Amino acid sequence: MATPLEKLVEELERSYHETRERLSDPAVYNHHREAADVGRRLKELEGPYRLAEQWQQLRADLDAARNDSELAEMVSDYESELARLEEDLKLSLVERDPADEKDVIVEIRAGAGGDEAGLFAADLQRMLVKYAERRGFEVEPMSAAEGAYTFAVKGKGAHSVFKHEGGTHRVQRVPETESQGRIHTSTATVAVLPEAEDVDVELNEADLAIDVYRSSGPGGQSVNTTDSAVRVTHRPSGIVVSMQDEKSQLQNRDKAIRVLRARLYERALADQQAELAADRRAQVGSGERAEKVRTYNFPQGRVTDHRVKLTVHNIDAILDGGLDELTAALEADEKRRRLEAQAAVSEAGRS
Repeated sequence: MATPLEKLVEELERSYHETRERLSDPAVYNHHREAADVGRRLKELEGPYRLAEQWQQLRADLDAARNDSELAEMVSDYESELARLEEDLKLSLVERDPADEKDVIVEIRAGAGGDEAGLFAADLQRMLVKYAERRGFEVEPMSAAEGAYTFAVKGKGAHSVFKHEGGTHRVQRVPETESQGRIHTSTATVAVLPEAEDVDVELNEADLAIDVYRSSGPGGQSVNTTDSAVRVTHRPSGIVVSMQDEKSQLQNRDKAIRVLRARLYERALADQQAELAADRRAQVGSGERAEKVRTYNFPQGRVTDHRVKLTVHNIDAILDGGLDELTAALEADEKRRRLEAQAAVSEAGRS
């Protein structure tokens, strides 16, 4: 009788070969949206399929060693390697976030705490940009104002890395303007939006209200003398996106449309799979001090991620983009939860 893992591997092999056949079908190949979906699915299956091939070969090698006295000394090594490979295979078979391979748009906003919250938002922007660069991603600035920053992170798997930064970040430190040396608590919110492609979100021009106006800087003073700033309103959803950093009206319009697509795509994911992708408002919360995913405590030099209960004491390195340890812990926790959920579904199906 086949084991649960053997059944999963059989299903994986069937899905892999069926998906390859679908991709070569002219009816699919000539349909842009369907071809993109099938192509993405094939890429998702390739890694687990290769692991399954290695697992099957190692099982055959182990059986051969058990039945050959000359290979008996290798049994223990084969068993250890097989156990490790089985764990990797199980994790690879866990259903992934459908947006993991996408580029992302990151939006940072000052929360509670007045001017200090605006300074902290700038710190987070620098931290995440440096982290992206250290990971080999391309960073594209989109807009920057006091306490509000938007930028894109481009590269394979950007969303799988940066989605863990979404939420309310809290800082505890003595502001430079604090004469009494008292510690203040402030917050900033981070939203990480998978960037949508044309095949992900279809925008009807008739649903868009596009307004142009003169760009303005701090205090309302004019940045330039042309109406280059753009405000795009998506009537069906009520989402409004404004861009003014570029001197060209066309460039500002293109960036606003990209952010709009990302917000609409993220909302669609939230509607389809609430357990995998929370909508934007749930992700960032209200910015109140009590809501937090991570706390940066300057007096004690520590950073605590409350989702995985991990505390590290290298706050300067963290703010310089050294987030690898936190990301690794969050990724491991996500895989564990997905594996538990998958096991629960399988168990329910057998009962």
